[in-house]
Amino acid sequence: MRERVASWLNNVNGWIDGNVPAFVGDLITPFVVLVAIVIAYKIIKRIVFRAMQHDRRDDSEVRQVQSMLKYSFMLLGVIFVIVSFSGSLAAMGMSAAFISMVLGWSLQRPVTGIAAWIMVMIKRPFEIGDRIIIQGVRGDVLDISPTHILLGEVGGTIGGEESSNRGILIPNAVLFDQMVINYAVSEEAKHILDEVPVRISYDSDYRLAEQTLIDCAAEVTRDIIEETGQLPFTRAEFFDSGVFMRLRYKSIAVERQRISSEIVGKIVEAFSQSDQLGFAYPRASIEYRSGGDRSLPPMFKVVDLPMEKGTAQGG
Repeated sequence: MRERVASWLNNVNGWIDGNVPAFVGDLITPFVVLVAIVIAYKIIKRIVFRAMQHDRRDDSEVRQVQSMLKYSFMLLGVIFVIVSFSGSLAAMGMSAAFISMVLGWSLQRPVTGIAAWIMVMIKRPFEIGDRIIIQGVRGDVLDISPTHILLGEVGGTIGGEESSNRGILIPNAVLFDQMVINYAVSEEAKHILDEVPVRISYDSDYRLAEQTLIDCAAEVTRDIIEETGQLPFTRAEFFDSGVFMRLRYKSIAVERQRISSEIVGKIVEAFSQSDQLGFAYPRASIEYRSGGDRSLPPMFKVVDLPMEKGTAQGG
């Protein structure tokens, strides 16, 4: 049986050598290997996906690993094609050196971007789904490619931190030059400290106001408190019309606007139901006091003016 298979393969090779042009024959092997690389990529991708699902990894982490696998297999295919047409590893080395020189002169920024992409894949300063700030642009990471980062803009056309549904492409090369701010550094530190400023009047019950603010924030952020174990708290200072209180609490970066709005609604409702709580606003009042021998200054004073000569005669 083995001899028959070997004989059949020899016949096929002989037929190819006799009927197929040489350059077509040279392309068959690279084509077959590339197909094998694609099949291997599909199989490994499925295995990794199932393994990460079994470990209950986040969707953003799964997408990032799949992206890294895709570009790694693409690089493997490019290297194989270069080796196939070069004919040897030495020729491949010369080809790689030549390509590197060309890239160094003409494609410096894209090469820097690829290096930044490798850095992001290895060090993982941020992941898909994180809210970050790059070059003053704030947004949620939607995709990380070897050349660009795709952000879903936050703010921009509106105030606050809600999505504007605009996409922003940022070159990876800027990661080596610009400061990157990540709202959620890790799964353990995904909550940020946020605050709602409240101005209360001097005649309000300070302790009652403080407890009311904390209760309102605790009601809205109940799930976050259970997860972090950190209760809301307040910080206060004086200002012209009353006491400026800062209600601080743990929040989720991508839901910051919603959480703060719900807390404000709870505070307004609580203050409206109490006679001991009031908001401060710019106003003026006049207070008169009298005591002892002192008297209030006269509001009007009647003065007799002398009449001019001739006026009394009616002339």
